[in-house]
Amino acid sequence: MSEAELVLRSTRVVTPDGIRAASVAVTGEKITAVLPHDAPVPAGARLEDVGDHVVLPGLVDTHVHVNDPGRTEWEGFWTATRAAAAGGITTLVDMPLNSIPPTTTVDHLRTKRAVAADKAHIDVGFWGGALPDNVKDLRPLHEAGVFGFKAFLSPSGVDEFPHLDQEQLARSLAEIAAFDGLLIVHAEDPHHLAAAPQQGGPRYSHFLASRPRDAEDTAIAALLAQAKRFDARVHVLHLSSSDALPLIAEARADGVRVTVETCPHYLTLTAEEVPDGASEFKCCPPIREAANQDLLWQALADGTVDCVVTDHSPSTADLKTDDFATAWGGIAGLQLSLPAMWTAARAHGLGLEDVVRWMSARTARLVGLDARKGAVAPGHDADFAVLAPDETFTVDPAALQHRNRVTAYAGKTLYGVVKSTWLRGTRIVADGAFTEPKGQLLDRA
Repeated sequence: MSEAELVLRSTRVVTPDGIRAASVAVTGEKITAVLPHDAPVPAGARLEDVGDHVVLPGLVDTHVHVNDPGRTEWEGFWTATRAAAAGGITTLVDMPLNSIPPTTTVDHLRTKRAVAADKAHIDVGFWGGALPDNVKDLRPLHEAGVFGFKAFLSPSGVDEFPHLDQEQLARSLAEIAAFDGLLIVHAEDPHHLAAAPQQGGPRYSHFLASRPRDAEDTAIAALLAQAKRFDARVHVLHLSSSDALPLIAEARADGVRVTVETCPHYLTLTAEEVPDGASEFKCCPPIREAANQDLLWQALADGTVDCVVTDHSPSTADLKTDDFATAWGGIAGLQLSLPAMWTAARAHGLGLEDVVRWMSARTARLVGLDARKGAVAPGHDADFAVLAPDETFTVDPAALQHRNRVTAYAGKTLYGVVKSTWLRGTRIVADGAFTEPKGQLLDRA
């Protein structure tokens, strides 16, 4: 420990081996040791003692729509990464759509990276996109460093990112499997969506009926069959239908290489509480009933669902009209994901080590960053969130950092106040004050 430059000390540090009192030694940007709480501080090292506040590994959010460039009025790298940092997130992976151009060619990736380079408050990586006409671009994007490829099986909501039919899915999946890449999929079946009752207006029950569970279930079943056919790695995005859980468990038992995520809004909000006209709650697939939510929590506990991510997908406030049929579908949740999940987890008798597993360790593993992100352990980046887990706050939209301060959590009282956030050994947020952007752009390699 003699070479340490920083010692971060707490009575509660979440490590891969559990929560314990510890002194975390940092040299440069890396954790060099996790030592006993009373370990001596070497000459020249700076001690930061956070007392009983909990030191977590910085969260890794692998599902974020930054929308920059092209729809920067919806969200941009400066605002999205500030919101993430304020919420204890130190790494995010940006989705390929809602920006113009979408990240579907190497040139478009270069454009995205150039825009993000001097605006990122945290470390940022990029997903590529799989479209009907860009199979030839998938390997070059993989070689350029994207973490995998996003595809829709039903219309995405933006014209420049069309969905794949089953034949197009097979072509893309065959190409991605050839270099053992990862396909991440918005799984809703367009035929089931078209057959569902479509009623406009403010009634949430009408919107929920328009996105039935069987649309998810059918699309996931088809995806699992294709993954088995090509021995491909696939990841189911934002699972909301608990009816799909047995399909996923059976496919895994049959050797299909599938991982699954869900989101805080599916685990903390219920259809029964969504007011009519409140399209800040609109997302696709939708927030479902409380009984469905209970089964998602069970699936997290038993490992059928691997991880929890935000699917942060904001828009300008004018697109959040009171008509659920036409309002933009997306939940803005970067800054609030940790306290929202912690509030719900503690109500279920679960601990912060569970939250860290779902929102940091497993998300880092999903994108192959687990050798450097997602754990308070020697050799990892010195990324930390310092949390006061027993303090509460009431969500005030005016206090949020994302560009358009619309939130489904407005007025809710949540447990868990992020006191500071550290990126690669540097404190980037402390009690609401931010440093200048220090984020790096990450490649898959």
